[in-house]
Amino acid sequence: MAEENDTNIGLNEKEEVDQTSENENGFETNEEPSELEKVTQERDEIQERLLRLQADFENFRRRTQKEKETDRKYRSQSLTEELIPVLDNFERALQTEVKEEANQGFVEGIKMVYNQLWSALEKEGVEEISAKGEPFDPHVHQAMMQVEEEGYESNTVIEVLQTGYKLNDRVVRPAMVKVNQ
Repeated sequence: MAEENDTNIGLNEKEEVDQTSENENGFETNEEPSELEKVTQERDEIQERLLRLQADFENFRRRTQKEKETDRKYRSQSLTEELIPVLDNFERALQTEVKEEANQGFVEGIKMVYNQLWSALEKEGVEEISAKGEPFDPHVHQAMMQVEEEGYESNTVIEVLQTGYKLNDRVVRPAMVKVNQ
């Protein structure tokens, strides 16, 4: 009986060896994945997650950089919006006639302040919107009137009623204009 058990054990060991050799030869089995396969799969998943995180971080970095550049480019927009009416008032003051010679120095002082203010705004990227004689562009012009005048093409700005301004490429205030029909 002991010999019989030894024979059965030998057969069982041989079956296991045969089964293992079948696995190594590429036959399909219903066994669970080995520890190595599990670790390899886990490693692959971690590498994939790492690559995704790296891509997400790079996208975040680019988006943040772009937002910083935009903020830098338009940082003075609210100040520009506040100073445009001041420019308008300076221009109105400079258009008035000064009859007395004693007030000429005062007018020259106003011109100097106006030029200094305008120079500071230009350094920030503020520029006037050209309008007179230009084709009407609803992105930068606001039509206040339409008239028919000879000598101008249709849909052309013939008079600027209020100057418009841009900050870099963004319209801060559209030019109010009179347009030929």
